[in-house]
Amino acid sequence: MEYTSLGRTGLSVSRLCLGTMNFGPLTNEADAHQIMDAAHQQGINFFDTANVYGWGENKGHTEEIIGTWFAQGGGRRERTVLATKLYGSLAADPKDNWPNHDKLSALNIRRAVDASLKRLQTDYIDVYQMHHVDRDTPWDEIWQAMEVLVAQGKILYVGSSNFAGWHLATAQGAAARRNFLGLVAEQSLYNLMSRTVELEVLPSAQYHGLGVIPWSPLAGGLLGGVLRKAGEQGGRSAARAEKLSSAEREKLQAYEDFADKLGVEPGTLALGWLLHQPAVTAPIIGPRTADQLDTALKALDVKLDQEALDRLDEIFPGHRTAPEDYAW
Repeated sequence: MEYTSLGRTGLSVSRLCLGTMNFGPLTNEADAHQIMDAAHQQGINFFDTANVYGWGENKGHTEEIIGTWFAQGGGRRERTVLATKLYGSLAADPKDNWPNHDKLSALNIRRAVDASLKRLQTDYIDVYQMHHVDRDTPWDEIWQAMEVLVAQGKILYVGSSNFAGWHLATAQGAAARRNFLGLVAEQSLYNLMSRTVELEVLPSAQYHGLGVIPWSPLAGGLLGGVLRKAGEQGGRSAARAEKLSSAEREKLQAYEDFADKLGVEPGTLALGWLLHQPAVTAPIIGPRTADQLDTALKALDVKLDQEALDRLDEIFPGHRTAPEDYAW
């Protein structure tokens, strides 16, 4: 396993981050525990979750699954860099959502962290992430609440998710005025098919020293060989392939053909490409099974030369020179 620092911190994290969103809805507790054990055996020390995972009536269940895994001991908690998130309400029905039970008020931050710590069966969270920007709460309030949590030892670092570039800049400016470390990581949608973050988010993250943690690195499975699977397996893959536009199908076919030329699986290539992007700390992989975890790990062995990177840019054009793409 390869490790790197999370942004400008001294915290060492694995180059792949284990996403746990499937734990509960698609992966039962026993299998989830097996996947987390296998991740540790392969050197993955960076785990990501959120307080709303489990979804619907089971929001919070994913954190509970991780908590029962930690409770088994054996150094599981000590070897894990744990990231979780707050923002959304845990009410199963929006009609049941009570004021101050979501977003980023100081009150909800206090309540949410204590609830997560209880579900996770731990006394601290390594990286506490804001799942979305809160346009109504001032940054001084947010940072004051986070400073209290750091002083109490309940969290060590603060991260963001789904922020725009100017949100990152504003947050860091407010933190600097308070002599607070501020954000250390941003979790964004980023893959070969979704490269908008290259315009503003990635340059801002790099300038302010934030590690970038891409979610949906396989574009919801489209970069995992959806066309090939549609022909071989039918079923869900075939249904997804039918919904593709002709332009999308053409790009994906070229991509899968190029993966074949390189001798790697399409999903492995998509992860490997992200690992070659200078702003990226660790893509989030979300295996439903131990076999899927093994497949994702192969991305660490993918070495792409400039010719290969250029070919991928031809298939999926990005914004490599932003903001010069739209300025003279």
